[in-house]
Amino acid sequence: MLERRLRTVQTTFLASAAMHHAPRRNMISTLQYLRIVRASAWYDLVSTAGFATPWTFALFLAGIDALSGLLGIATRVPAFAPEHMLMANLLGSLVIVWAVVRLRDTQVRYGRYDAASRFLFATWQVYALAHGGHPIIVGFVVMEIVCGLAQLLPVDDAVAARISASKT
Repeated sequence: MLERRLRTVQTTFLASAAMHHAPRRNMISTLQYLRIVRASAWYDLVSTAGFATPWTFALFLAGIDALSGLLGIATRVPAFAPEHMLMANLLGSLVIVWAVVRLRDTQVRYGRYDAASRFLFATWQVYALAHGGHPIIVGFVVMEIVCGLAQLLPVDDAVAARISASKT
């Protein structure tokens, strides 16, 4: 009983100290960083929900064609073979699950992993553009790079360590 009360007092003290601790120079606070991780997860949910099923992907492709027309882009999205559709649906499903993980259990390390995956995605998107991919991909590349760079920002690890210690 006494041990549990001491742990509660310690947790309260550490959490209070973490909230009042000013970030070190050129670093963002852990709470600010976790907001970035959540925002990138929400972006992923919105931008990839259309990839999750064959039916939503067909609507997504029709939307890309309509947007292309509005922007004066002559390039149209080609028809997808069943194997291509499968790959798009797998991508959508995995990204949605990964986004939900980051929203339900937001952590600094998940942000770092996500940054790495964004640079991989951006690399392959640029590769597709270099080989005649649809110009709309440029918008996705920009978002991948912006979210990736934001999730590489230095975090005040002293605060992060105290918050982690208070959870154990």
